[in-house]
Formats: sequence, structure tokens, C-alpha cells
Amino acid sequence: MKPNSPAPSPWWTPDVHADRRPFLIARNRIQLALRSYFAERDFVEVDTSTLQVSPGNEAHLHAFRTDAIGHSGATTPLYLHTSPEFACKKLLSAGEKRISCFAHVYRNRERGPLHHPEFTMLEWYRAGEGYETLMDDCAELLAVAAQTAGMERLVYRGKDCDPFAEPERLTVADAFARHAGIDLLETIRPDGSTDRNALAQAMAACGLRVAPDDTWADLFSRVLVERVEPLLGFGRATILCEYPVAEAALARPSPRDPRVAERFELYACGVELANAFGELTDAAEQRRRFGLEMAEKQRVYGETYPLDEDFLAALEIMPEASGIALGFDRLVMLATGAARIDQVIWAPVAETAP
Repeated sequence: MKPNSPAPSPWWTPDVHADRRPFLIARNRIQLALRSYFAERDFVEVDTSTLQVSPGNEAHLHAFRTDAIGHSGATTPLYLHTSPEFACKKLLSAGEKRISCFAHVYRNRERGPLHHPEFTMLEWYRAGEGYETLMDDCAELLAVAAQTAGMERLVYRGKDCDPFAEPERLTVADAFARHAGIDLLETIRPDGSTDRNALAQAMAACGLRVAPDDTWADLFSRVLVERVEPLLGFGRATILCEYPVAEAALARPSPRDPRVAERFELYACGVELANAFGELTDAAEQRRRFGLEMAEKQRVYGETYPLDEDFLAALEIMPEASGIALGFDRLVMLATGAARIDQVIWAPVAETAP
């Protein structure tokens, strides 16, 4: 075998495929049920292009790059998108009101029981509707997926969750207080800027590791990953909401408290399933945030991605909206009891040999 060539895959042997096939057939049934769910609510299903001028501008998401070759032989860099979000928001700017999208998306440097370099994202957007409506959608979709798969519980690694129970709604600040004993909002100033030293001191007091070069964002992520996320979504799903505005990504600040944003994530069985925003429509603010994200990407990884100027122009006329991205393969995993994401993907990407 040549160095870095794909390792022989077990997926195509009949016995292995026979073991996977029930999960795959359930996947098809769940996808059909979710399509019906959105169609019944007057959503238009859209099909966005995979190739984009920018794959997205989050510091810790990694893309696959290619080059488009023109008739003259000149090349233009393009990327496989990490989400159809930019394209969907352009369609909202163009006048669509309710849209849904099953999109294959691509993320480099990601592989494991819950990660695959190519996976399916289900995104949906509601123009003129608040992000709380998306919370109701999530509760209903969990029930639809489980009922379609014939399961009474969502299951992952021996832990379960009732998909028919109303999800718990928990703010990030309350989660930090409950699971880590940290007053998160005390580390965020009224203008949304953050106090790195205050968070570092609070973490040291509760026995969490702090490195001298950790930023506030690094520390926030460590608490979230080590103390909070592993305890979410057991018994019933958890909607973790009101992220700090410094972690808003593409979400708008909350009118209730400028220190937090209209962002939530959905968890079940300790697994993150979805990420939702009350969408930011301030193009200048979005450009500023992208700049900060790309500066951090340059600092940590030594690379950046271009901005999608077409998207930023569309944002100028985009209506107030809410939107959400849900990992469809993960939902299928939990609804069928699969142990790994590649069990629910029809044709997994072969792993590269060392």
C-alpha cells in the first residue's frame, strides 16, 4: 500500500453491510419524515452549491480547498462549504420566508465516533420569527425521529434521553454555575467584552487547568467541554441558550442583556445536535467578527479563509430571521442506537493510512 493511501475499508463486505443496513434504511425513513414535517409547515426545500468562495469564517473549523480552472488556465481558489448557511441567508435576502436544506458539508481534521469529514447538515430558517420558535421545532423533530425509528428513547453509549419530553432550557450562565461553580457573567463586561483574568481565577478555584497563553475564549471552551457538555441531555434533551456575545458567531445580541446573544445549542445524551441563532443582520458587525475569527485562526493555525463579500452584501438587506443547523447523521445515530457516525452513512469516506 502506498503511503497516505486509503486503508482497505470493511464497509463493502456483505456481512458488515448487512449489519449496517437497518441503520441506513432507518436513516432514509427519518429523512423522509423530516422532509414531510417541513413541507407541512410551508417550508421550501432548497439545494445549495457545495463549492463556495469562502467555506465559513470560524477560527476552529477547517475546510477542504480546491482550484477552479478557467478557459485561460487561470485558477481561482474555491472551498467545499462547512455549512450551507451563507447560501441560505442569501436566499432569505432574495425574499424566501421559510427554507430547509439537507446539505452535504465538509470539515477537515475531524474524524471519530461523532465526526466524519463529509456529513449531512439539516438547516432551516424562519424569516420574521424569533429563535424561540426553533426551540419548539427541535422538540418536535426529536419526537419525529424517534417515532419514525420505532424507538422510545434516544440512546448513545449506554445513556438515554426521552425524545418526547419537553427539553430543559438552560442558560450558559446557569450551566456554568450549576456544573462548574463559576459566575460566568461576572467575567463579561456590560459592553460584552471579556475579563480573561477573572475567568482564569474562577477556574483555578474550582480545579480547572489554566495555561498562561489561554485567552478568555480558550478558557470558556475548556469549562464548556470538560464540565458542562458531558452532563447535558440526559433524561430529556437540553437547550443550552444565551451564549456570551463574545461567542455569538453569527447571532445577534439579546435585547434582554447585551452580554449574551440569541444563540442556543441542542444536546441529547451528552451529544451536541444543533446550533441556532437569532440571526445577526448587521453587516458591519459581522465583518468585524469575521476579522476577529480569522485573526485567531492565523494565530493558532497559520492560515485564514477569504470573506464572502456577496454574503456580506446580502446581509445588508436580509430580514430579521432565525436559523439553525442540525447534524442529521448524529440525530439518526441517537434515534437508532448506532455507536458510530459511519454506521449511519451509506458510503463512508475511507480513512487515510498513516
